[in-house]
Amino acid sequence: MDYKSTNQAAWNRMADGGSLFARTATDLECDNPLRALDGQSWLPSSVEGLNVLCLASGGGWQSILYAIAGAHVTVVDISDSMLVLDRKEADKRGLSVRTIQGSMDDLRMLEDEAFDIVHQPVSSCYIPDVVPMFAEIARVLRDDGIYISQHKQPTSLQISHRTERHQFVIGVEYYHRGPLPKQIDTAYRESGTAEYLHRLDDLIGGLCRSNMTLEDFREPVRANYEVSVQHFGYRGRYVPPYLRMKARRNPRNRDRQATSAAIWTP
Repeated sequence: MDYKSTNQAAWNRMADGGSLFARTATDLECDNPLRALDGQSWLPSSVEGLNVLCLASGGGWQSILYAIAGAHVTVVDISDSMLVLDRKEADKRGLSVRTIQGSMDDLRMLEDEAFDIVHQPVSSCYIPDVVPMFAEIARVLRDDGIYISQHKQPTSLQISHRTERHQFVIGVEYYHRGPLPKQIDTAYRESGTAEYLHRLDDLIGGLCRSNMTLEDFREPVRANYEVSVQHFGYRGRYVPPYLRMKARRNPRNRDRQATSAAIWTP
């Protein structure tokens, strides 16, 4: 499967069809953009003048909020239709946002150490291997640069269906390889996309092995005790759907690499 063209087409359809995932920033959110962006207080008190990469986050929400807050914003997204929303919303609000169509695991168009912050919403599930992506993120981050990301929890992607008693069945192996099969239970899945299950060893271990230090880790609560059993909030009572992480590019790694290179230079 060509995951890039499959996911580009799927997200183009969602953007063109007015999906919830293509919602642009509201005026109320723009009044206090950092609060809208950062529920964990992971960002600095000001991002004015900082270079921010909104990774796989086209759609006119994240980029607009960072630009309103004074950051120099670059958006990389596989979907050209999502990037159209960023440009339209930026023009509407008189903002400058650079948009680049590309895949999150191939950032060769970006220079080394170009960004102070890389912010990535749920999207790593659309590529088969997160390790090259983490390596690219570490490369484009400056020393002590912040990486904020959210990912689909692997157990959530293993759920295949429910029993007649609304018990959730894990029908996909934890060590499944390749695109995920279609399931009866489609909560927290996006129609028409190619999705991949990434184990904790990939998501957490892969991050820590990519010249970044994990500083914080959260499981956003999606449990809702007021909804019917068919609602995704009911499922959230049993399986947390997401993992949220804050990491930082570790300058000491480069120091060690430079020292090693000096030692081994003939």
